[in-house]
Amino acid sequence: MTAPLLLGSVLNPLNTTMISTALVAIGHHFGIGAADTAWLISVLYLASAVAQPVLGKLADTLGARRIFLAGLVIVFASGLIGMAAPSFGWLIVSRLLLGIGTSSAYPAAMSVLRDEGRRVGRPAPRPVLARLSFATLGCMAVGPTLGGVLVMLVGWRGIFAVNLPVALLAFVVGVLWIPADPARKQTSGSAPDAAPDSLGTSLDPLGIGLFATALTLLVFFLLDLAHPAWWLLAPFAALAALLAWWQLRRPRPFIDLRMIAANGPLARTYLRHGTSYLLIYCVMYGYTQWLEEARGFSSGDTGLLMLPMSLAALVCSLLGARTKGIRGPLTLGCLSLTGGAVLLFFFSGATPLPVLLLAGVCFGVPQGLIGTSNQAAVQAHAPPDSIGSAAGLQRTAQYIGAISASSLIALAYGQRASDSGLRLMAGACALLGVFLVLLTLTDRALRPTRGART
Repeated sequence: MTAPLLLGSVLNPLNTTMISTALVAIGHHFGIGAADTAWLISVLYLASAVAQPVLGKLADTLGARRIFLAGLVIVFASGLIGMAAPSFGWLIVSRLLLGIGTSSAYPAAMSVLRDEGRRVGRPAPRPVLARLSFATLGCMAVGPTLGGVLVMLVGWRGIFAVNLPVALLAFVVGVLWIPADPARKQTSGSAPDAAPDSLGTSLDPLGIGLFATALTLLVFFLLDLAHPAWWLLAPFAALAALLAWWQLRRPRPFIDLRMIAANGPLARTYLRHGTSYLLIYCVMYGYTQWLEEARGFSSGDTGLLMLPMSLAALVCSLLGARTKGIRGPLTLGCLSLTGGAVLLFFFSGATPLPVLLLAGVCFGVPQGLIGTSNQAAVQAHAPPDSIGSAAGLQRTAQYIGAISASSLIALAYGQRASDSGLRLMAGACALLGVFLVLLTLTDRALRPTRGART
């Protein structure tokens, strides 16, 4: 059962990182610059941030298996469009569909595991959750290398074509091995012979539309903090207020604000996850850019320098799955993030190679521990009937962290990465790391006794 879930889960991280080594080739083919090709990254983050909770809600309402398979069909279509794209605009459409399609895998997987846990009478084992995290981290690690090989062998269209066999294989094994969706439940108070709720009542389309529009405005504001479009904050605030008013009036809201407000452990998990990945993505993009532009390493050399980070992330993901608690791995991961940021603050052109490698390890450890532990925290604290949408909101927090990291990097570096810019970015990350440590240590829901029960 987990095989198709793992195959589906690799598509989003693979496409997030694989594009990095194809941007130059795409720009040369269409005669555009880096500012335009950057939209191929941003549009996938934006689509994913909006689609994750929406598809999670659909998984909870219509059935995780249906949504998982439908997402794979969209991924397949996006691959076809990208392969045949006659213009850059069609590539944007392909990446938009790719963000939507790949967003179904994680929340649907969490819903499938919830249903299976109900069937066998126990929560999903931590090793199963770790496999999802391991698949994500592994593809993030190999994505740039795979993208470079595909561009070299078959051209940039190969990075879109690779989605076709993966999506097709995941669809086939999903049809064969993912259990059928349980029957939809009636709402409380319904007559025994009453029909299930209508799709509109269950999904709250107005709530979804308000959420998507408000988040889109916020993301566009965060994408360019160097030249902030302050006017976007007014419609964002108005839509956010309208969304809150509407969700509080709904008996079955898209985002259960009352539940989140009353569920402190889940709200803190979202905050911790988004802030953690803000730091992690700062390193993924900001540190590597400094290695190339300030230290003069080639793209290949930079990839090798980041290899310890990838290996540490993979190893810690497996180790984190063997722990019974949540607080210990989270604390260690947050301390490692903070220590790595402090280390970066003192980097310069004379920093020796072993110290550069050590920084990668410091940021690889939290990728494995924090990802696995926050997955377990969502599984433990989210209402069982809403695990799909809860998992989707967790990923939304992660993508907002990634977009915020891009803005922080732009503010720190300006036109070119420099030692002073790295220190500015590292200083901000160190302060956020201290906040993460305090947030984790003071969270009573993460005490060992609670972690053992979860």
